[in-house]
Amino acid sequence: MQVQQGTGWRFGLDPARHPYAVLIGGEDWAAELRMDEAASLRQAAQRLHGQWLAIRDQLMPEEQISLDTECGPVWVELEGSAWAVALSFVLQPLPGERAVEGRWTAEATEILLVVLAQAPLPEGGS
Repeated sequence: MQVQQGTGWRFGLDPARHPYAVLIGGEDWAAELRMDEAASLRQAAQRLHGQWLAIRDQLMPEEQISLDTECGPVWVELEGSAWAVALSFVLQPLPGERAVEGRWTAEATEILLVVLAQAPLPEGGS
């Protein structure tokens, strides 16, 4: 698995590592996701990022915002200001499966959103 990483984020993808083909991580955590879970994370993150871009010019400089959504088994939140937002997520699995929770700083979120958008994940998600 080839892993891309920077300050506060990691992302790796290896379709041969079934079922957990995707590695995501933050400053002091990492987890493996299935392709469909990673696709759901990407879809939800992109949806929220688009909402934030659409309203950020209307926010006061000191105003804080929190946007959240669910996509399949993943709950995602963008939280921050007109200048920057941090991404967090919770994988809410089916009974008997593992759960994952993670958060990235605003700086890492900015890069991770680009990396997720470029990743060869299945379209849509769950």
